[in-house]
Amino acid sequence: MNVSPSIGAGCRIEVLKPGVSTTVQDLGRTGFQHFGVPGGGAMDRTALRIANLLVGNSEHAAALETTMAGPVLRFDVDAIVAVGGARFAGVKSWQTLFLKAGETLSLTHLEAGCRGYMAVAGGIAVKPVMGSASTFTRAKLGGLAGRMLRAGDVLETGSVLFHHAIAIEHWHISPAMLPAYVAEPTVRVIQGPQWPLFSEDAQRALFGEAFAVSPKSDRMGLRLIGSALTLREPHEIMSEAVGFGSIQVLPMGSRLCSWRTGRRLAGIQKSGT
Repeated sequence: MNVSPSIGAGCRIEVLKPGVSTTVQDLGRTGFQHFGVPGGGAMDRTALRIANLLVGNSEHAAALETTMAGPVLRFDVDAIVAVGGARFAGVKSWQTLFLKAGETLSLTHLEAGCRGYMAVAGGIAVKPVMGSASTFTRAKLGGLAGRMLRAGDVLETGSVLFHHAIAIEHWHISPAMLPAYVAEPTVRVIQGPQWPLFSEDAQRALFGEAFAVSPKSDRMGLRLIGSALTLREPHEIMSEAVGFGSIQVLPMGSRLCSWRTGRRLAGIQKSGT
């Protein structure tokens, strides 16, 4: 099947069912953490990038992020979409899909994963806040009124960036190029300057035990559940910046790390010193 979208043409997407938690997300907002505004953005940045590139968008374009059961959407004109991340019953992942005017896309039945992404040619058109379309629900910023989608919402897309016939059934990503989605990933870490402060038991636990992600996690960080990481002796350190991917040990010995590190941790592997 070939389709030739017209330059400047957008579409309207009606939300028939919103799903458990569906929001507009892009790659996040930067430069505002000193005001208490986290970077946020897509939980699975790679999946969002791939979905966008499949439909001819910039990798920074806004798309829909689903959590668990996703939405049911109706398109008012012909549209090209791509779904990635979580896998949904009856929907092909990691390839371009052509939807005719009036057709619906159902992402309600989750088969694998947690968060999925639906990109549409032209991107989801919402007004950027602090340079990003990402939804930050706690502060009601970005996306559609800073909230999750509701039944009856209507989203608009931007203009299509390309104008040539494409054989959509041939546009896909090789499985070899996809992220290694596994139930219990191993995360590689590098010892930081505070490493010598931790007890030998804590050092062994970090590299030898499994840690689970707590439900209290959010877009700012993943709170990990596992053995407490204790210090050799009480010690206070000066406040300092924490980069994405860092593991922060709180006073009670629990851990908070960047959400970009993964889901459940089967282990943490040392990489260098």
